[in-house]
Amino acid sequence: MSSDLTVSIEELPVSGRDAGPYGITTGPDGALWFTMVHHGRIGRMTPDGELTSHQLDPASCGPTVIASGPDGALWFTEYQSHRIGRITTAGEIGSFALPSPDAGPFGIAAGADGAMWFTETNAGRIGRITTGGEVTEFPLPVPGAFPSAIAAGPDGAMWFTMNQADAIGRIGLDGDVTVHPLPTAGAAPVGITAGADGAMWFVEIGAGRIGRITTGGRIDEFPLPDRGARPHAIAVDGHGDCWFTEWGANRVGRITPDGRIDGYGLPTPASEPHGIAAGPDGTLWVALEIGALARLTPSGPR
Repeated sequence: MSSDLTVSIEELPVSGRDAGPYGITTGPDGALWFTMVHHGRIGRMTPDGELTSHQLDPASCGPTVIASGPDGALWFTEYQSHRIGRITTAGEIGSFALPSPDAGPFGIAAGADGAMWFTETNAGRIGRITTGGEVTEFPLPVPGAFPSAIAAGPDGAMWFTMNQADAIGRIGLDGDVTVHPLPTAGAAPVGITAGADGAMWFVEIGAGRIGRITTGGRIDEFPLPDRGARPHAIAVDGHGDCWFTEWGANRVGRITPDGRIDGYGLPTPASEPHGIAAGPDGTLWVALEIGALARLTPSGPR
């Protein structure tokens, strides 16, 4: 997995090892916002390392994935309390209950319609919440699909992974759902992102592959050199490359639009990399469940 690209990696402690930094995103204020799933906190770190955090109520709510909203706030899923949370850049916190009991909200992303869209793993639904807190739910046509991550596509629709159905879903803003089965059995897709090439890129945690699906439904799969790497989350950088966490291999990987794959080992063994996001300054940031954020700074030829 050699590459002409050099990547320096710095780990920045943000919590104790039991707090569980999990999801991460770049906020509208240029800072990195992240969830601490086990302690019920939302953290914020500026690119120069200034750290603050905000306690949620209850502490057992299980904040998981976090994303910037169209209203200038950060929105996040509360997996254990089955709510959608919102925090402003000033630290003001609110949350909204879901109609389905025990829904298990996980992935969340802003849609082209000015609302936030999210997945309900337990309820098998896709949810939509306006910035005013109005929630609509859309059932999926596949029972037990366990919808996981979700991202806005270049076609104006929302695309999501169906972890237990080995499929990629598309939901239009009108709620119409299309299901695209994956070629590989046991793929168990999780993370998904919109690539710079007009397609959606996703990870197959069960099969050790990176997948690509066009808006027309054509699917390509790229096997990782380490099929047991357990890729988890994926994000695109400003150069059009996709970066992904390898939870089972303690690495961060990169795949170019033409399918070239490289990997970069993390300094601390068993650091459990989960969420990943492109930073405001050309860096990549990774949430490490051991209680740190990793900052990756690429340099050299692309």
